[in-house]
Amino acid sequence: MVNNPNAVVIGYGYAGRNFHSYLIGLDSGLNLHGVMSRNPETRARITAERGCRTYTEFDEVIGDPDVHLVVLATPNDTHADLAIRAMDAGKHVVTDKPMCVTLAECDSMIDAARRNRVLLSVFQNRRWDGDFLTLGKLLAGDELGDLRWLEMAWQTPRASGGWRGLAVNGGGKLFDLGAHMLDQVLLVFPRAVTSVYCRMHHDYDDRDIESHAMLVLGFEGGATAVIDAGGMHFVPKPRIQAFGTRGTYVKHGLDPQEKAMNAGDIDLAREEESAYGVLRTADGEKKIPTTPGRWRNYYEIIAAQITGRTHPEKPVCLEQTRRVMTVFDAAFESAREGNVVVRNISD
Repeated sequence: MVNNPNAVVIGYGYAGRNFHSYLIGLDSGLNLHGVMSRNPETRARITAERGCRTYTEFDEVIGDPDVHLVVLATPNDTHADLAIRAMDAGKHVVTDKPMCVTLAECDSMIDAARRNRVLLSVFQNRRWDGDFLTLGKLLAGDELGDLRWLEMAWQTPRASGGWRGLAVNGGGKLFDLGAHMLDQVLLVFPRAVTSVYCRMHHDYDDRDIESHAMLVLGFEGGATAVIDAGGMHFVPKPRIQAFGTRGTYVKHGLDPQEKAMNAGDIDLAREEESAYGVLRTADGEKKIPTTPGRWRNYYEIIAAQITGRTHPEKPVCLEQTRRVMTVFDAAFESAREGNVVVRNISD
């Protein structure tokens, strides 16, 4: 067993360059062994920016005995095929979110992981967003009481570009931004999902992805979650609105880690006091300092899983990922049919 497993990132677009290569290249417990790109100019950039090996073809990566982990920063519709090929070659795999585009693909990927006894994980770094960690602390401290209604929104004034602007590649804001929010919602409400309703608008003239998607989930016990994702919103909703029997927590804005990371040092991420969320109860209103986020945790956990070391944080497990994909399947069915999908979705 190696102490610092070698990782190769497939793709060097925004996610491959700014997220995966960057975070692995920190003191993650992994070694950024290489990056794959078919574009010679991109390979020259990789060498200059990362100082690691470059690969031209995927078969070259999975045929390299020095590669332990394959990270897929590729279009969503390629995840299943590439992941299964890598796992059948004995490699551990991380896919960018979402894991894939259908529940059937998800099940095939999980089967491959179990068949080959390798790690399969989905990059859900926003479990370590400061606002989500803060919500978790409020819930653990019972400051909201029984959480009955949770709304999460992530809205931008522009449509997704590149392959994320194409439905055939699994593009659209629901799969992109919604994948993070759905993962967070299902962590907050671990009980069974009992109903799924999704409404989508397709208001772009030049692309076939949704301009706005609203997903409403009902849970066992009566709680409700609403996820809003879109790319035609010049005034976004609050990022989090959590309504409990004792209080309400409202938080605007996005975690500052991405901005700091893109500027070159994620550890400099700081949130201004003016961006803190507000807790309102019968006793009045107070600002809640945001718990600092830590995306570094994700790849540190992956390294610990591969090497058999312990880590204080919980990993992104396959049962949770399958639950996300099961809800997505029901959501797209609901959007197509215009109906509420009644189904028991649990781990």
